[in-house]
Amino acid sequence: MVQTAVPEIQEIEIGEAVNARTQALSSFHSLGPPDLVHLTKVHARTGVKEAGTYHYVTGIDPSSASIAAYMNTLTYAPGEGQIWFGKVQHWNIQTGVYCCYNSLSRVDLRVRVHIPGSVEAFVIDERGEKHPVTEQLMLETYICSVIRAFLFADDDDYNITAYRRFNPIPNREAEEKFLEAASKMFSRGWQFGSELEVQVPTLISNNLTAAFFKYLDLTKSYDAGVNLLEKLREKDFDFSALLARCYLEMDEEVKAVQLLHEGVQESHRDPNLLDLQTKFCMTKGRLDFAVATAKRAVDSAPSEFAPWARLVKVYIEQQDFQSALLTLNSCPMFPYQNVDLHRMPVAQRVHLPIPAEGIIQEIVDDAVAGEGETTTVDPALARLPASSLRGTFAKAYDLLVEIVHETGWDMLLKYRSKVFIMEEEYRSLKTETSSLKKLNNHSRADSDASNVAVNGRESSADVDDEEGLPNIVKPESSVDAELVKGSEDGHHTTSAAASAKDDKSSTTFRSKRLCERWLDNLFMVMYEDMRVYTLWRAESAHYKAQQLAYKKSLREWEILGALAVRMRHTEEAAEAYNLALDIRFSAKALKGLMEIYVEKKEPINVLHAAIKLTSYDHRWFKEFSPLLIKAMQGLVQEEGSQKLRNMIQGSDYSASVAEMMDVYFDIAKQFHWPGYEEDDDGR
Repeated sequence: MVQTAVPEIQEIEIGEAVNARTQALSSFHSLGPPDLVHLTKVHARTGVKEAGTYHYVTGIDPSSASIAAYMNTLTYAPGEGQIWFGKVQHWNIQTGVYCCYNSLSRVDLRVRVHIPGSVEAFVIDERGEKHPVTEQLMLETYICSVIRAFLFADDDDYNITAYRRFNPIPNREAEEKFLEAASKMFSRGWQFGSELEVQVPTLISNNLTAAFFKYLDLTKSYDAGVNLLEKLREKDFDFSALLARCYLEMDEEVKAVQLLHEGVQESHRDPNLLDLQTKFCMTKGRLDFAVATAKRAVDSAPSEFAPWARLVKVYIEQQDFQSALLTLNSCPMFPYQNVDLHRMPVAQRVHLPIPAEGIIQEIVDDAVAGEGETTTVDPALARLPASSLRGTFAKAYDLLVEIVHETGWDMLLKYRSKVFIMEEEYRSLKTETSSLKKLNNHSRADSDASNVAVNGRESSADVDDEEGLPNIVKPESSVDAELVKGSEDGHHTTSAAASAKDDKSSTTFRSKRLCERWLDNLFMVMYEDMRVYTLWRAESAHYKAQQLAYKKSLREWEILGALAVRMRHTEEAAEAYNLALDIRFSAKALKGLMEIYVEKKEPINVLHAAIKLTSYDHRWFKEFSPLLIKAMQGLVQEEGSQKLRNMIQGSDYSASVAEMMDVYFDIAKQFHWPGYEEDDDGR
């Protein structure tokens, strides 16, 4: 078994990290932060306290026995010296405190372990008061810890220093405990909060169900999931949507359709059942059915983002882009809430040791710039706003990208001007209605000018004369709602006094919608992405034609790769990521490449990327990544476990790196992944 290293942050004053967490408890509004492990160390000979250190962790069972076992892994044989902060230190761990947040009861479970000695468990409330632990509190805390382990594992917002991540369900024994606990807590699932795209957590849409389906996806234990959900459905019919979803994910379409039919007959306004119907109809190409069920889902849950987004997708597949834009404009948007991370005291020292095994040398030096390597970043790349979008705004931007991917930028602007009131259009009409002169000439001139700008023949933003590089048209601003406040009366009076052509102009204007300010901003965000992407491709072609080297820094290639992914240009994204890796190792670039390899079904490239990323995660104390498990799961299913083992052993990786990959085959064996051979290596 490849041993993992333990990161440590040393405090200035012993215990201040735990105190800071206690003071911050009242500020947690969702799942809370990762678990905190605090250690008090004493000199091995004198017994005098020397230091307080801490690190973060997820994936550890918060029961007292499991925490005591975890603390034991942090100790060494008595009297042995350890390399700590580059020096041999003679100390022992005297006490350890494990802190795990319970988001339901809004308390922090604390388990204090004396080494050697006793184990004490208690909870701290938001006022800092101490209370005894009950069985119900332990159950709630356990479920919270599993949810965090699943949902935080690959979340970049939780890339904090000294953070260890473990698989919360590594075997069947852990699975049984999770299913038993989940069955007791599903009825209170809405209390665990929800993902960013859900405004109000429900029995069906919440963080517990999100973690539950991620567990099913990683383990393929759909039979166990069906058994649990069938029992829950007998008690509460609302669980039909989750059961139908489980059937669909395990390719039991007949059972899923029968259940959806029964469910809609019983509750014809259930938005979750209707959304599943819509999704299923889309996979079968029946967009006529899909649009009907999607509209009913929107009517049933008008304040939720997901049904509106599904309807937008249906319209996009129907090539009805005007309806897609109007529907997108109606989506309810929710502000992004920061993750539950609190300010910690200033550290005295930080120790991030390199593990002794499982490391690839090029990965160890990933943070060190090479000789002569430029590390500057073009400000135009650094300030691209799309990379900072979160929640519903990120999802809405993806939908807008789908539309522009189908139509092109110029056509998107045309559709936009057809359905939304543009500022220049409004000002022109306002001037015309007040003067009642030359309305037809003005309207024709405005229309011609708009067409010229959209087609890109006379717009100053369309061609950069100095550089000779192509660019894109900058979108006009839509009208602000305040400008048209009270305009209905004005239009009514004008149409009574104007000619028939004036009536037509007013009617056309009044048939349009006001564009929501957030959507107007997303058009500008996309313009920046499109402009930078177009400039990059033009410059690249220019340098290639001149047979010159087109150089960027590592960070710039990473940004360009992410930009190409957002714009759905897979080949260009792969090009940028490969150029980043040519400079030196980049986990971000390799992760992006692996996703492209998975999509293009290139098993050898996927395997080598997974090996390197597993080693990278191991170096940074991360032993659980759903992204990598899914990639290896697909490889096992397509290639078989024995073939993959042979490919790993036949490569140039060290024995410890090859051994480190056994964790995926252990999961495959435990949960009987498709493609795993039972007699593989005698296992």
